Amino acid sequence: MTGPRILIAGLGETGVLTAVRLSRRYDIVGISSKPGLVSGQELGLRLTRPERWARDYRFDFGALRGLDRVRVVHGSLTGLDLETRSVGVRHLDGTESREEYDVLVISTGVSNGFWRRPELQSVDEVDAGIREAHERLASASAVVVVGGGAAAVSAAGNIARVWPDKRVDLYFPGERALPSHHGRVWARVRAQLEAAGVGLHPGHRAVLPPDFTGERITADPVTWTTGQAPVAAEAVLWAVGRARPNTDWLPPELLDEDGFVRAEPDLRVPGTEGVFTIGDVAATDPLRSSARNFTHTLLAANVRAYLDGKPLTTFQAPRRRWGSVLGPQPDGHTIYAPDGRGYRVPTWAADGLMQPLIVNRGIYRGVRGWRRRPR
Repeated sequence: MTGPRILIAGLGETGVLTAVRLSRRYDIVGISSKPGLVSGQELGLRLTRPERWARDYRFDFGALRGLDRVRVVHGSLTGLDLETRSVGVRHLDGTESREEYDVLVISTGVSNGFWRRPELQSVDEVDAGIREAHERLASASAVVVVGGGAAAVSAAGNIARVWPDKRVDLYFPGERALPSHHGRVWARVRAQLEAAGVGLHPGHRAVLPPDFTGERITADPVTWTTGQAPVAAEAVLWAVGRARPNTDWLPPELLDEDGFVRAEPDLRVPGTEGVFTIGDVAATDPLRSSARNFTHTLLAANVRAYLDGKPLTTFQAPRRRWGSVLGPQPDGHTIYAPDGRGYRVPTWAADGLMQPLIVNRGIYRGVRGWRRRPR
């Protein structure tokens, strides 16, 4: 395909969906440190039922029909040259190359715990990481989850439901967990956690281990800055939200004081020509909400408008997080609206309509081999 080349730096979910939206009209190159799409969503499901999680949240790039026209480069980004409009890439075999662009989309995401890592990995390495975390939790008689966000709540709830004989305790710093969600969400989820036997411990702010990265499950006692006695468990899962942007490859002038990519309201990177950003790496708003809310459709429209010389549209960030919290459960999948109301999709509808028709066909434009995956 001739015409402008759009380079998508980072093929997590946001990068993939942006590429899918643009691939029918432009020459698209996507760069990924992973050998396929490895979602950061639904941590609890990933930890407890990894095969079921992989059905809907992990795909080889070749399985996604929407990427058929996209050239995928498996490698780590090493640098950006704004003058030559090119990026450096290091491949698994240690060789390096450069990729040029007319438009660059920065969607490299963040590092946040062992489930969201920027390292260049092979299929076997991704498999090993998922299996190791699952087996570590499966063998523990007691699990402590530290954190109050959706990842922590999802992990605690699913561990307790899948392994009811374990002692599971959730420690979080505020009066309630899910502080970025509407209060109705926590009220409903709290009842579900209590019914599953999760011990809830508000007002606990943990002392982070030395050189904390959250990239491993620990076993050392957890101590608290808030004065409570230390807590010990065979497995301690850290989900404290210490997200680190994957921006080491970018010039410092593109970044804010926290290392995230600076963003204009239309998702362009200020001071550059033809550079956009989206997702958790983009400093759009405190919730980094361009990673959700179907913002990839707005970005794709703005890229088209930029190339056509037309006005661009402004991104309007929501005030609260919304969507799934506990993920798919035996009795269905509850999705929370921004106003906190929960809508349960029965399992038959989630498996028979929502995932195959709305997500796979409508959003990804087709997923090869999905119905042969474990349920």
